[in-house]
Amino acid sequence: MSALTLSALIPYLQPPQCIGSFCPQPALHQYLIYFVGLYMIALGAGGIKPCVSSFGADQFDDTDPVERTKKGAFFNWFYFSINIGSLISGTVLIWVQEKYGYGIGFAIPTFFIALAIGSFFLGSEVYRFQIPGGSPLTRACQVVVAAIYKRNVDLPVDSSLLYECRGKRSAIEGSRKLEHSSEFSMVLFCSDICMLAKLVSWGFLDTAIPFQNPNSFLDKSAVVLRSECGGFHNPWRLCTVTQIEELKILMRMFPIWATGIVFFTVCAQNSSMFIEQGMALNNQVGSFKIPPATLSSLDVISIVVWVPIYERFIVPIARRLTGKERGFSELQRMGIGLFVSTIAMAVAALVEVKRLESARSEGLVHQKVPVSMSILWQAPRYLLIGVGEVFTSIGQAEFFYNQSPDSMRSLCSAFALVTVSLGSYLSSFILTLVSYLTTRGEQMGWIPDNLNEGHLDRFFWLIAGLSSLNFLAFVYFAQQYKCKKASVL
Repeated sequence: MSALTLSALIPYLQPPQCIGSFCPQPALHQYLIYFVGLYMIALGAGGIKPCVSSFGADQFDDTDPVERTKKGAFFNWFYFSINIGSLISGTVLIWVQEKYGYGIGFAIPTFFIALAIGSFFLGSEVYRFQIPGGSPLTRACQVVVAAIYKRNVDLPVDSSLLYECRGKRSAIEGSRKLEHSSEFSMVLFCSDICMLAKLVSWGFLDTAIPFQNPNSFLDKSAVVLRSECGGFHNPWRLCTVTQIEELKILMRMFPIWATGIVFFTVCAQNSSMFIEQGMALNNQVGSFKIPPATLSSLDVISIVVWVPIYERFIVPIARRLTGKERGFSELQRMGIGLFVSTIAMAVAALVEVKRLESARSEGLVHQKVPVSMSILWQAPRYLLIGVGEVFTSIGQAEFFYNQSPDSMRSLCSAFALVTVSLGSYLSSFILTLVSYLTTRGEQMGWIPDNLNEGHLDRFFWLIAGLSSLNFLAFVYFAQQYKCKKASVL
């Protein structure tokens, strides 16, 4: 932010002024300071986003019932604060930039970031720190390599004979040991992993790795051979039960993670096709003209309103009905959000059906002009998507923190954030595919330049249908999901 502020305040770093319609190219140093600022922001966001929620939740003691309940509330208020910042940046800061220029507009967030860094370090003496336990991806690879190496070894009947550190001490410093699990719901997925391991092992398509239960295949990495009975062992040949369970947890979480991609595909419509639809509606409300893009702020406003409602009213009522500390489990909460997002897309499709009817009745089908229908008809779907985010996004953050191994919480939080970008990519892919398939043979297509001649409603129904299938898949995988079992330190 400092680089962007300097590029907007110092004349030497500012691009030359346009002369009429001609705008001279900025100099190399002007490009450099601007893009360095942007890439540094991206790098910083990549570091803080997956870690800040995990670090905040680490300040609560899971063994204390009171703190455990407060930890659930932390995720709600954390997401609330993020959206308060988003609301301020999308309203107040834009006004400041238009009124006083980009220099002041960039300087304000730069000042508050510096203030935030200072306040963060002031609390260093009271924070609870989790000791880094090494690379979790390395440990997962060790399990697979050791399992392949011991593919022909027989498993002991008694699972307690599998290798694990003695007592309460874990091989991963600062982390709890995980109990061995014999059941494994993701058999089909893990079978594919086993077949992949078979292909990459020596012998390729021979019987080097016979088809077997994925659960037992991974467990073989903890079988202690006679040569490993001494004090030292190779971590690429012998792994602990906790290491194996870490990998199993990641595999069990994978389908739950994947359903988040479609959810954020729905959310991506806020900044794409919903705006296109808004441009074809009447944006005059009284004496004001509402820019279609500004309606997306209703999503943020909905979140800011619903987080306190959820925490203060819904949680206590649900707690009395279900007997659970947080009212709903993380998976139940995510499922509610997925269902609400599906309803939001159906509402968007119905509004488009009504808009096309208005275009036909007003004789505007072949004219690229807005219909008389008010843009405020778009408000309900923005508000519904905000409700969906309160349930799914926050539930997802809580789920990946609570269900991930102690040493993988930041990594799993990062994986959860990947669904946001993948949802945007999937939205772009679907839009490109629909445009290609519906314009073949010189057809108008679903989404032409003049939406009055198109069928944007069909695109919305397609996303709604995909979201419905995603919701059903989530319900299935959520029912099959087995929660982790960790020992007490």
